[in-house]
Amino acid sequence: MRALLIVLDSGGCGAAPDADRYGDTGANTLGHILEAYPGLALPALDSLGLRAALAGIDGVMLPRSAGKDTTTGHWEIAGVILDQPFATFESFPPQLVANIEAEAGVQFLGNVSASGTAILEKLGAEHVATGHPILYTSADSVLQVAAHESVVPIERLYEICRIARRHADGHRIGRVIARPFLGVPGQFQRTSRRHDFSFLPPPTVLDTLNVAGIPVTGVGKIADIFADRGVTTSRPTESNADGLRVIDELWSGGASGLIFANLVDFDTLFGHRRDVAGYARALEEFDRWLTGFLPRVAPDDLVIITADHGNDPTFRGTDHTREQVPLLVIHPRRAPRLGVRTTFADSAATVADHFETQFPNPGTTCLIAKT
Repeated sequence: MRALLIVLDSGGCGAAPDADRYGDTGANTLGHILEAYPGLALPALDSLGLRAALAGIDGVMLPRSAGKDTTTGHWEIAGVILDQPFATFESFPPQLVANIEAEAGVQFLGNVSASGTAILEKLGAEHVATGHPILYTSADSVLQVAAHESVVPIERLYEICRIARRHADGHRIGRVIARPFLGVPGQFQRTSRRHDFSFLPPPTVLDTLNVAGIPVTGVGKIADIFADRGVTTSRPTESNADGLRVIDELWSGGASGLIFANLVDFDTLFGHRRDVAGYARALEEFDRWLTGFLPRVAPDDLVIITADHGNDPTFRGTDHTREQVPLLVIHPRRAPRLGVRTTFADSAATVADHFETQFPNPGTTCLIAKT
């Protein structure tokens, strides 16, 4: 048995009912992109019910967890509801910074909230001159450490972030992120060797599959998001295109169990940078891939395409948006109508049902019971 769960990172389809609590009333990532580009053709996604999801009438999941970050969204997709959001900061407490600096033997620059590109413009040259790593955060629950790869070798950057992760646990910070970059002042560019060090999740459906002897292959940053918990094999990727290539390789190679993939470019390259045209092109590229992939889905396979939050590139600011997400499902026992689901955890319930495993899940399966 096999299943494929693809997360279009930030591919929300309309403001969640509680979006006003997050300042996100009116956000609609996919809807606004299609409004901006009415000629955008997504035939494969449309065939799976994308337009009904955008209309908010069928194949939609609402977020139940508190928060709108990557970790919270993915954990809920895997069956964990968070009642308390991860902590966010404008700057980190001095004692936390001092503890990390003392153990790691570093002195940080920054300790501010900023976008990744802006912080490099502001502090990149000073970092190269001094060797001091750059510490910053954002609207998400993240502690990010940026360093030029020729100044701080990549393994040293990872070591600093591992130390930071241990200290960040006590402050309930969702992710510590290593942000390596290259280039010269005015032309700094982040590299693909980013690495996320996540808060350890409670048991998820991934653990249930492991106990049942069912492999879980994480594609992209899935292993990072779950701190490797429940992930049998990890295939890090450099881009959406690389992620789709890996999925093709695994699927064609007869991989069994769950392939759990995150396509991060939607969020990092286009959502956060408010690049509407780039986001539209990425959707078109994914849909072309999906058109070629769908004929390779066997009658007894499960395929789920969803998202973890929104990041509306037409909206104000550069942060995630609190949105409902599409729930596009291929399975021989798929319910004729999926309706509006009250939690992302319905994905986990569906995966558990497909593999005939028992997971104490707050969600409800999308599959009709066997007769």
